[in-house]
Amino acid sequence: MSDTAQLKELVQFLRDKNPQVRQIALANLLGQTPKGSPHREIFYADIRKGGLQQTQENELIRDIKILCRDQLATAHDAFRALVNLTDNSFLVGTLSESAFLKFLVSYILNPQAILADLASMLLSNLSATPSVCTALLSLRVSLLPDPNSPIKWFPVDSRCGTCPAPVPYPEAEPTEALALPLLIDAFVKGAPPDENQDLSKRMRRGELHFLSSVFANITTIPTGREFFLTPRPSDPFVEDTDLEYPLAKLLAFTEHKDMIRRGGVASTIKNCAFHTPAHRALLTGEDERVTVPPSTIAAPGIDVLPYVLLPLAGPEEFDLEDQELLPAALQFLPPTKKREADPVIRLTHVETMLLFCTTRWGRDYLRTHGVYEVIRALHENEQVEKISEHVERLVNLLKRDEGPDTAKDGHEIITAARVEESDDEDCRIEEI
Repeated sequence: MSDTAQLKELVQFLRDKNPQVRQIALANLLGQTPKGSPHREIFYADIRKGGLQQTQENELIRDIKILCRDQLATAHDAFRALVNLTDNSFLVGTLSESAFLKFLVSYILNPQAILADLASMLLSNLSATPSVCTALLSLRVSLLPDPNSPIKWFPVDSRCGTCPAPVPYPEAEPTEALALPLLIDAFVKGAPPDENQDLSKRMRRGELHFLSSVFANITTIPTGREFFLTPRPSDPFVEDTDLEYPLAKLLAFTEHKDMIRRGGVASTIKNCAFHTPAHRALLTGEDERVTVPPSTIAAPGIDVLPYVLLPLAGPEEFDLEDQELLPAALQFLPPTKKREADPVIRLTHVETMLLFCTTRWGRDYLRTHGVYEVIRALHENEQVEKISEHVERLVNLLKRDEGPDTAKDGHEIITAARVEESDDEDCRIEEI
């Protein structure tokens, strides 16, 4: 019997009543899931995709999906297998069907989910496909009130071997809630304030860093950018709280210790910057309320510049006159300040500022907030040629003279954004 045939013989044991048998069978199949494995094709056999035919999953993938709800060791290997196998789009159709997607998102939302980080990795892989991003934007999950939970709710579809239901089980009727605001809230609370904190004392069992990649993928499509740039209640569980742009919740993580988290957030910011009508809201400070056309709903400005510029800043000292131009967070940085170590993330932040330069208002805002000084110091220390080239483009845009042909760049788009001026004269942004 060939090796492939022997592996296929294991599939029937994935449904065995004995949990140890299921675990051993899956453990033997797991080794064939990484890219380049010699018998990996057994996981893709009989899967139909595209054309007029509906996507059809094979028995093996169906069983692995079910095993994600099994006991810890088995569920761990099931999630790992699907993470490995979703490096291409063949399984997207079967893994993004409504029932499994609701389980996956609900599981991530549950603070007690032991394997929430693996589930986040799987969702990150799936969201690389636009159809999954579209599904996530409209996905709703069922919640039951649970006073003993840190989030006061129990995501109904999260119930499984590694995420037991509360005792006693809530008797109230479940409430349907939009999933994406809840995922943002979970992502924010998943980052512990103290990295050395005992896991048992944390609010969540998972850190959920890979959700930043999910948000980055979602903002590659126009409706995804619209979601992050449309004011929503700041507390997703309480409708009558103050309005806030969802993107604003993510900004604090551009300097986070974890590279996946800060890289995903940097990409999300850059993707949102492609939406030129949002530039005024993106750059305006929190002390002013501003809209993103065509919406007429105002919320505090997102104030993105300090969070994009700070990772590019080093320990250099500037003249007092230049120092005063900088956002407060960048003034008088300590001599131990280091720039973002990852070149891809550095490039992403530079590209974000290049996008802000597509309008005259954006260029003037960057000029009057000390961007040139920080970028010049970055250029003097940058070793990566591609980043240096982008920095030179940015410098050229900031230092060039504005003629009649550039004076009105994006004027109609920017002025369509309604700004409710602050009473503080020093905080006002004047149109130039």
